[in-house]
Amino acid sequence: MDNRLVRIAMLSYHTCPLATLGGKDTGGMNVYVRDLARELGRRGVGVDVFTRSQDDHVPHVLHDLGFGNRVVHIRAGPETPVPKEALADYLSEFVAGVEAFSRTKGARYDLIHSHYWLSGLAAVDLRASWGMPIVHMFHTLAAMKNRVARSADEAASSFRLDAEGRLLREADCIVAATQAELAQFQWLYHADVRRVVVIPPGVDTSRFYPIPQDEAKEFVGVPCEQNMLLFVGRVEPLKGIDTLLEAVALLKQEGVLDRHPLCVAVIGGEPDADPDRMSEEMGRLQSLRSTLGIDDVVTFLGKRDQDTLQYYYSAALAVVVPSHYESFGLVALEAMACGRPVVASETGGLAFLVRDNETGFHVPAGDAPALADRLRRLVEDEVLRTRLGRQAAEYARSYSWPLIADQILGLYGTLHKKHA
Repeated sequence: MDNRLVRIAMLSYHTCPLATLGGKDTGGMNVYVRDLARELGRRGVGVDVFTRSQDDHVPHVLHDLGFGNRVVHIRAGPETPVPKEALADYLSEFVAGVEAFSRTKGARYDLIHSHYWLSGLAAVDLRASWGMPIVHMFHTLAAMKNRVARSADEAASSFRLDAEGRLLREADCIVAATQAELAQFQWLYHADVRRVVVIPPGVDTSRFYPIPQDEAKEFVGVPCEQNMLLFVGRVEPLKGIDTLLEAVALLKQEGVLDRHPLCVAVIGGEPDADPDRMSEEMGRLQSLRSTLGIDDVVTFLGKRDQDTLQYYYSAALAVVVPSHYESFGLVALEAMACGRPVVASETGGLAFLVRDNETGFHVPAGDAPALADRLRRLVEDEVLRTRLGRQAAEYARSYSWPLIADQILGLYGTLHKKHA
């Protein structure tokens, strides 16, 4: 593929790739879009990332991706955060805004790469106008989310389910993060997977690498004599933070924390919000922390900038990913790249990404005693966690962005040639 001929329209409708990590709708997808766009820019591939404007004080075009690539905030509905379930109402306005930007700037694109189902619907409409192929990535699936939902409020809508089925039929190519996700397309959506390609997300190993623990602890403010367990992600029931709190309470009851002083840091959410503005899950978790008697152990740190996370990972004894469902688990990959063992639920992409007893441990989702057992082993056995951490860093290098971008560019090139 001749990179000089290629400019990509990347769609991240519901969330900006530059948003602070740990917010309600910010997570691994934001990091993926940002880092892929930057890596493509290094290769001379032009990328415009289109997202819905959520703040009229933020410039509508930002060059934070470097290499001449842009994040374009499109006015679609009110320029304020909008509940995700209402965002579909503004898709046509978003599509019109993208088309208007393209005309005004004289920007011509060769391919659309959409992320999440809402962006996929926008991509289908843009393809009708522009006549170019769509590469789509779901990042999470409604059918999987519904399988683990514990209440109607956590379940995805039938509209989203139908939209995902449509995209599986209509996108020119679907990128699955793991073989597990490909199997879910077949099993839950009865999809023809001949147009599905498995390419995992990457990790920026120029930023995520093992930092000496004493230096990392000084940066994040953890006393050198104290060990830290770390959770990073959105604060929502799907993430299983309650299982982590229950496991920590078990360690305290067993006297492990008396022998090995320990703190637990949770990055994500808004723990200091007024009670009437605090999310229901954050309120529930703070109440659970008190009920379990671990207020002195667990700290909710709130959101953190993406560019500081390497210090938090490197300061931790281990990173815990107790999710009920993850299509991939980028936090686990970043933590491993920083040389930290990961204890993760054996679900979705995590079952493929984390290698049990090699780069960390698997535990059944929602099983607090099993999680406590693996954490106890890591806390008490320095030789074990050193071995796992070293192997984790070595393994993570096989996911470095230059290697992953090669695969993405190969896919782009194949589709570009077909539609030339």
